[in-house]
This record gives sequence, structure tokens and C-alpha cells, in this order.
Amino acid sequence: MSHAWMPTSPCGDGCLTDGDAVVGLPRRVLRFAAAITAVLAALLSAPLLLVPWGRERRIRLIFRGVLRAFGVRLDVRGGEDFLTAPAGRGALVVNNHISWLDIVAINALRPMRALAKKEIAGWPVLGGLVRRGGSIFLDRERLTTLPATMASLADALRTGSLVSVTPEGTTWCGLASGRFTTATFQAAIDGGVPVRPIALRYRLADGRETSRPAFIGPESLIASLRRVAALRGLVLEVHICPEIAPGRAENRRELAALAEAAVYSALGTVQIPAQQRRRTARRQPAPLASPPAK
Repeated sequence: MSHAWMPTSPCGDGCLTDGDAVVGLPRRVLRFAAAITAVLAALLSAPLLLVPWGRERRIRLIFRGVLRAFGVRLDVRGGEDFLTAPAGRGALVVNNHISWLDIVAINALRPMRALAKKEIAGWPVLGGLVRRGGSIFLDRERLTTLPATMASLADALRTGSLVSVTPEGTTWCGLASGRFTTATFQAAIDGGVPVRPIALRYRLADGRETSRPAFIGPESLIASLRRVAALRGLVLEVHICPEIAPGRAENRRELAALAEAAVYSALGTVQIPAQQRRRTARRQPAPLASPPAK
């Protein structure tokens, strides 16, 4: 059962770009098979993921294998300090949220835990990887559980974990974006860790931006997977913004605003005014969304 604070997005099928190049059916089938093989191999080798030595490298290879299977190329810009930083330094990693591919790409660069809606744990194949990655699950329909979940998030950050969060709280098409909610930024303040904003954009090989990888509207995960598998020359731009040091903001609202501004500055993304978001959301069915303050 949803509630008034459940994040919503006006994005739906009408946001999907037309005319994007696609591959033939045989290649789509091969991409599905390769992706499933990569993830199943990861699940079968789960005991190896418990061995600390080389663990991050093995996880990166798994997620890179999934991207490669779907024909996704990463274009990483900035963040050398983040990519080469030693393990054990906690940070809240926040990004705009477009697709299930977001978390795959971020973990392909640097494996980390995630704050995820509890429904993801039950997703076929991908859910197993998310569970084994040490995700903190949030019950979005029970607001009474939010304080305990935020306390768990702060503890994870305080003890040196990188945790990935999508503070828009739901997926958008990428051509427009939502506002960052503030709850998880309090966990960064309580944990005394920096915030690392990451901006994501999906485009084709010819440079045109595409919204077809977006996981929006009342569609199933399988439908989204099929649409991504059909795209030719999909590129994911990853802009790793400078970190926001502890103490730079006086409160969680200021910290959320700084992170939001960094992401939208990197992308030049349009934000939908709050009044229009509420009006449009009432006209459209609730989307399949990612966790609030995730």
C-alpha cells in the first residue's frame, strides 16, 4: 500500500525516444543468454566472493560482464581519486536514477553496497547479486521502519563502507529529473563521511541522448531488459563529480542541494517543477520505482 510520501515520477512510455538503432532478434537472444550466464556464474561462485583477497576485482568483472553482454559501453569522466582510493573509507555515493543499469555500471567501476527497495531482493537473477553485495533494504511502504534503516545506513558508512543511494527515490527518463530527497544525507552527516555525486546519461554511439534504457512506468523488469537488449551502440556516460566533504553543509537539506546541483551541473538536466510533478503524477499510474532516499 502506497502513501503520500511515496516518490513518484511523471515519466512513462511517452518519454521514450523514437528512432534509436536496434539490433536483430538473434543478437538480442544472444545478449540475454550472455547476461544470464554471467550472473549465474557469479551466483555459483558466491563462496569466492567471501574471500577478501581480490574480491573487488571479481565483483567488477561480474558487473562488467553484464554490461558487455548487453552491449553497453562506459564513458567515464573524472573521479580518478575515487576510482583509485583504497578500501575502508566510507562515503555516500549518490546518482540520478534512470535504469536498473545504473547500479550495474557503478559496481562495474567500484563495487559497493546499496540502499535498495526491498522488492529488488526478489528480482530474478539480479536480485541475488544485490543481496550478496550486502545491500541495505528499505521497506518503502512502512515509514515506521525508516529511522532504523537510516541508522543501519549510518553505521555502514561509519565503519568504512561505500553505499550507493538514489535520492530521487524513483526512476526518471533521464531527459528530465526529480529533486533529491534528504533522509539519506542525514546518514552521511551522522556517519561523518563525504558525499560523492555521480551523474549518469545514456546516449547512442552517434552522440544522441536516448531514454530507452529508462525503467519507467508500469512495465516489468523483463520488458525493460528486452528494450535494452535491442539497442545498438548504447553508451553510458558516467560523470564522477568532486566529493562533498563532511562539514561543508550545515544540515541534510543543504547537503542534498549541493549533491543535486553537482549532478545537474554535470548533465545540464531539466528539473520538473514540484507543482507540475504532483499534477502529472496524479494523471499517470504509479511507476516501478527505486527506493526513496535510496
